[in-house]
Parts: sequence; structure tokens; C-alpha cells
Amino acid sequence: MSLHGKVAVVTGASSGICRAVAERFRDEGMRVIGVDLNERDLKSIDGIEHLSVDLSNDEGRAKVVEVATGAHALVNGAALIRLKKIREFTTQDIRDIYAVNVEAPWYLMSKLSESMNDGGAIVNLSSVSARLTVTPETAIYASSKTALLAMTRSWAHVLAPRNINVNAVLPGITNTPMQEHVLHRLSELRGTPYAEMEANRLESIPMKRAAAPSEIAALVHFLITDEAKYITGQALSQDGGSVMF
Repeated sequence: MSLHGKVAVVTGASSGICRAVAERFRDEGMRVIGVDLNERDLKSIDGIEHLSVDLSNDEGRAKVVEVATGAHALVNGAALIRLKKIREFTTQDIRDIYAVNVEAPWYLMSKLSESMNDGGAIVNLSSVSARLTVTPETAIYASSKTALLAMTRSWAHVLAPRNINVNAVLPGITNTPMQEHVLHRLSELRGTPYAEMEANRLESIPMKRAAAPSEIAALVHFLITDEAKYITGQALSQDGGSVMF
């Protein structure tokens, strides 16, 4: 079945992996609703609809549901990351991160799936950090991405009778603005020169390289097609071999 003309919602679309996803869907002829708080960068993407809302609250989330009735695909990619020494995280940090990374995907899966056409698809962007603890400075972010895996399984089970498949993709190190932010912040927290951080970041990856956002977008695209319809409730790593099992 062709995806041409079908509606896709992509959150976190202003940059990085989800920008590549939005552009890939657009190029396949889909009607793409790109959602992000960063209105300026979001509007720099041609050929999609731009919806600038704050997904940390129900008011913003409800606006997404309002404009996306009957969507074929939902990609939950919006995320908030903070890096601190692990003992310095506060309760407010946990609440802020979980509001975007956990509450918003849950809300959108719950509300949008009600009007989603049977045979649709949901893809949640988790992270290799949900399975690999090498950066304790991102502990709360990592825990939120682990929670997203459990949510993926629950919704996959509930929506399976309607032939709506729900999966999670776990990218490893990817060349994105978020990755640059992480390196700069880790350099500050650890007192390690940025150049050294950058040089060492690929050492643990068997393939010895970072992913391009377009590579992650290709897997996300596959998961919303009919060819992937019998895949559901899965957590698919795309990390150059960082985690193997």
C-alpha cells in the first residue's frame, strides 16, 4: 500500500533524526505534520506542515491531536536531555524530562490511536542509553528512554487487533545537534578537552563511526510500511554494534 497522501505526525521535527524522518516522509508523498517547540528551525523545513507547541503540557499535546485526526503514522521523537553529575539531578529535573520524554508520547499514543486508521503505525524514538550505561551524566534521560520501551510494548499489545504496529528504535551515536550538545556538556562536567571527547566517542562502537540521521530515518520509514506490519512490540537497536544480543 502506498504511503502517498497519508498523514504522518513527527514530533521533535526541527532537527536531527526527526528532521530527517520528516523529510523522508515528505519525499514519499506523505502529508507530514512536524511538531516542535523550536518554531524557527521547524519552519525551515519546506513541504511539511509546521506545528509549534510545548509538549510538556496537555494543552500543547491536545493541539497535536486536534490537527492530526486520522493519521496513518505517529513518530514520537521529541526529547529533553539534561546532563549533570548524577547526584546533582533534582526532582524538578526528573519531572521536566519525563513530561516531554514519557508523558507526551503516552498522551499522543493514547489520544491519536483512537482516530488512527486501522493498519497505521507508531514508532517511538528511544536510545541506546536505555540499554547501555556509559554516561551517568544522562541518567534521567536514559531512564525515560527505558520507560518508553515498556510503553511501546503495552501499546503494541493493545493496538495489535487493529493491525496498528508499535515499535521503538534505539539509535546509538548519531551526528546530530543533540550529540554535539552532549559532547560539549560532558567536556565541561568531566574537565576533559572537547577534542579528546570527540576523538574517543567512537572507540566503543564496533563499526567505529556515528550514524547519519538519514540511516535512522530509513528504519523508521520501513516500520510504517506494510512490509513491516508483522513487526510489533519490538525495540530495534541501530547503534553500529554497541549493544549485541
